[in-house]
Formats: sequence, structure tokens, C-alpha cells
Amino acid sequence: MIKVFIDGSSGTTGLRIRQRLSDRPDVALTVLPDNLRKDYEARKSAINQSDITFLCLPDDAAREAVSMAGNDVRIIDASTAHRTAPGWCYGFPELSPEFRTQLAKSKRTAVPGCHASGFAALVYPMVASGLLPADYPLACHSVTGYSGGGKGMISEYEAASRSPLLVSPRQYALSQLHKHLPEMTKICALKSPPLFSPIVADFYSGMVVTVPLHAYLLAPDATPAKVHEMFHEHYRGQKLVKVLPLGTDGEPSGFFAANALSGKDYMEILIHGNSQRILLAARFDNLGKGASGAAIQCMNIMCGLEETLGLEV
Repeated sequence: MIKVFIDGSSGTTGLRIRQRLSDRPDVALTVLPDNLRKDYEARKSAINQSDITFLCLPDDAAREAVSMAGNDVRIIDASTAHRTAPGWCYGFPELSPEFRTQLAKSKRTAVPGCHASGFAALVYPMVASGLLPADYPLACHSVTGYSGGGKGMISEYEAASRSPLLVSPRQYALSQLHKHLPEMTKICALKSPPLFSPIVADFYSGMVVTVPLHAYLLAPDATPAKVHEMFHEHYRGQKLVKVLPLGTDGEPSGFFAANALSGKDYMEILIHGNSQRILLAARFDNLGKGASGAAIQCMNIMCGLEETLGLEV
């Protein structure tokens, strides 16, 4: 029996982790009552009585929680606080065998950010294979459902008297200082951060992260077919990252809907374009492979279990 504590179980990510684990017979789940959710001693006790603690907290609270934990407690942090911190494992096992090996033995694991998950899934293999130079002037846009903004944004979008501006997709992080940029840059071994344009739209969950590339700036043999072959080999055998056939359209009409995998815990990789311009896209649920699904996958691997246990695939 795995003793699990969720610190921050009332937030969007924490609630979904709780839902996914509540019916598992191999998990003994601890959730503090509302009056003790922020009580230091109650949290410290629950953390240190657990085998695995999930942190679904603001960054400062996540750092505080880690300071409470003894060395035997394994931490899975869904906040931004530790994604580039020394000594922490980045919880994206599909990126390489090394990432998976580190995760299996990790005591401190950071769950990737939702936008960063799609970006790393696309850019890490390109850089590692030599097809994409590390100093390529990358741009990326990402369309996500409003649940990524947490309870406040969900309430705003679902209010009966909401602003008419919410009907339209809304770009944000215009200062180019989005909190996912450090991990996007570090994990992919880039020389500089990408020009990143996240967009929130009027649907609950799901997202598409897109990276457009000019073929003439890539390695000489970087045709769409060559890029697709590389991705196919890179993710061969992975259960939660699936590479679509080359040139696949998401829908017969030629559209690629961002909410198509809402409720699922896997990711689809699309390679499209032509000999001059290549389009890479990752489609997944921002609450699934982009948050709680990834966190549970990390727990499963850290505990030596089947990685898809309790996930929607």
C-alpha cells in the first residue's frame, strides 16, 4: 500500500489527482480537512507520514513544504518552484532513457509545466538529434483551455455575467517573461529562450503547442520525412506520447482542434508542412499530460508500477 498525501488538494490539479487516486486499491490517500489545509504542523505530519507527497501549491508554499519533508519522503511537485532546481528530476520520462532512469530512483520530482511539456516534447528531440541547432531563433505559440488558469479563471469563464471579451481567444504573457520559459530553455539545452505566445481560449481543457521551423535553418537533411522518422524512432514504444502519421490532419476538414484530447492523459505529436517550412505540434490535455496525469505517471514510475495505471489512455 502506497501512502499518499496531497498538499493542496482543493486546487484544479490537486482535485484531479485526488479523483484519479481515490479508487485505487494500492493507494492509501490522506487529505487534510479544510480547517487544517494551511496548518503548518498538520501539513508537516501528513508529509512525513507519507511515502509520496504531491505538492499542488503556489511556489513559496511548495518550497516551504519541501523544507518540512524528511529524506525518506518522495516529493512530486506540480508547482513551478523546482523545475530547474539542482537535485530535482524533471518528470518527463519520454524525453530520453536518462530522464526515465532518473525518475525511477528520484526522491524529488518536478512535474513539467503544461506549455513546457508540449514545447519540450517537440524541441528536445530535435536538438538532441542534431536536426535543430541550439541557437535557432525559436518561436512557439500555445492555445490552451481556460482550466489552466485555475479556479479563479474557471469561475470567470463560467460566470453567467462574464465579459464578452472572453468569447475571443486571448494572448497573454506579452512581456516575454512567462514562468515556463526557464524550463523550456534549460531542458531543451537552448542558447536562448524562445519567443513564446501563449493563448487562452473559451473551452475548458486541452491544448496545442506549436513550433514552426524554417527548413533552411535546420540541418541539411531536415525534410519533413526525415523529421518525422526521427520523432517516430525517438518515441517508439512510449505509451503516453504518440507520433501521428506524417502530414496527418486532426480532422477531415484540415483543422487541428486543441480540445480533442480533453480528459485524456496522453499526448499526440504532429509533423506537417513542406520542404521549406515544417510545423511541429503537440496536442494533449493541460490537466492530463500537462499536469495531474503527468504527476500520477511520475508516481507510478517512482513506485515501480505500470506507468499508465489509473490514467485515461
